[in-house]
Amino acid sequence: MEFNTIYSGLISGKEKLALVGLGYVGMPIAVEFAKHVQVIGFDINEKRVNEYRSGIDSTNEVGEAIKNTMVDFTADPARLKEARFIIVAVPTPVNDDTTPDLRPVEGASRTVGQNLAPGTIVVFESTVYPGVTEDICVPIIEKESGLKCGVDWKIGYSPERINPGDRVHTLTNIRKIVSGMDEESAREIKKVYDIVIKAGTVPVSTIKTAEAVKVVENSQRDINIAFVNEVAMICDRMGIDTDEVIYGMNSKWNALGFKPGLVGGHCIGVDPYYLTNAAEKLGYHSQIILNGRKVNDSMGAYVADAAIKQMIEAGLAPKKANVVILGITFKENCPDTRNSKVVDIIKRLKEYEIDPVVADSWADVDVAKHEYGVDLVPFKELPKADCLIVAVGHNEFRSMSMMQLKKMFKDVPDDEKVLIDVKSLYRLDELKASGMRFWRL
Repeated sequence: MEFNTIYSGLISGKEKLALVGLGYVGMPIAVEFAKHVQVIGFDINEKRVNEYRSGIDSTNEVGEAIKNTMVDFTADPARLKEARFIIVAVPTPVNDDTTPDLRPVEGASRTVGQNLAPGTIVVFESTVYPGVTEDICVPIIEKESGLKCGVDWKIGYSPERINPGDRVHTLTNIRKIVSGMDEESAREIKKVYDIVIKAGTVPVSTIKTAEAVKVVENSQRDINIAFVNEVAMICDRMGIDTDEVIYGMNSKWNALGFKPGLVGGHCIGVDPYYLTNAAEKLGYHSQIILNGRKVNDSMGAYVADAAIKQMIEAGLAPKKANVVILGITFKENCPDTRNSKVVDIIKRLKEYEIDPVVADSWADVDVAKHEYGVDLVPFKELPKADCLIVAVGHNEFRSMSMMQLKKMFKDVPDDEKVLIDVKSLYRLDELKASGMRFWRL
């Protein structure tokens, strides 16, 4: 069976490409490919599919482009039979005990297997630990399809590198790792991705290598952020401003430029667990990676405790105080709330019997309620605060003046207004001149 005609078939319009999973990763890929080839965009979420068909992009990843895209959006898995190149981009979260939750990727494998046409190449983009694609996904697809991998269809892996909310490092200008089960599939997969990846693709020798690249690159970032988070906690105890220390450090040519903060999201807050879990199965217990995760997972509670301390020092009774939190998404200028660590701040405050009021115009009200039980309040309806926690660096929060921030507080003396600047959004000299009691990570 020929697989080396897939690229030419896509370019000529004779063949179709399909995306399985149309979230923050899959949908932008589908839209970009649809500029060049015929694309079927499949998702089990009919509401999401109907939104895309109506020109609504709830992820805000492609914006107005969704209205003009040629992607054939569908919730009918049978449509996958029309494709000869299938990309799987479904989430890979962790369970409550931090073990990998492979149910989405296993479910996608079953769907692909039940609707797989002979002569197809299937490429997984979902973040997994080395071995998952070949040892878990392939057997499922073979069982459901009755087709033999390597004979009737072929497999590859190309880890996603999409950075939600980033308008600089976008899909087309981020170099992309590609791999296939053999030379033929690897060549064809590279040619297909080169259609849209202007920055170029980076072939690696095996699928397991490509899987490892993904979890290692995010684990590296996690460890570096854990380091500066630990520095922030040390500086806090020393009465030194962390941001000023890091600014000074970054004046050296080989500084890495990381800043402290809450580490959530679908990648950095999750991928290290995929790597350490795989290592555990081989008898190796992580010495650094898990400790980095422990530090970063503790930061939400640390911020909440700092807020409590500042309220007490300001003469406030925390249980009776109005605590307002600005932002619940896992990062700035992005509607993605997956694995948001702002939720850890909320949980910790509730341990003190404080029920904070949260506002975030970027986040989906229904998602925040369903996933976290948080009722988002419109910005204009926020109560006057005793303590204001600016937790996410959205542009609208970053651009607020000291005067605007002060107007969000009750009419009390400035030194009784507690401002918690988690992301160090505001200038230190302005914070000091404001007369407010402030703290920043």
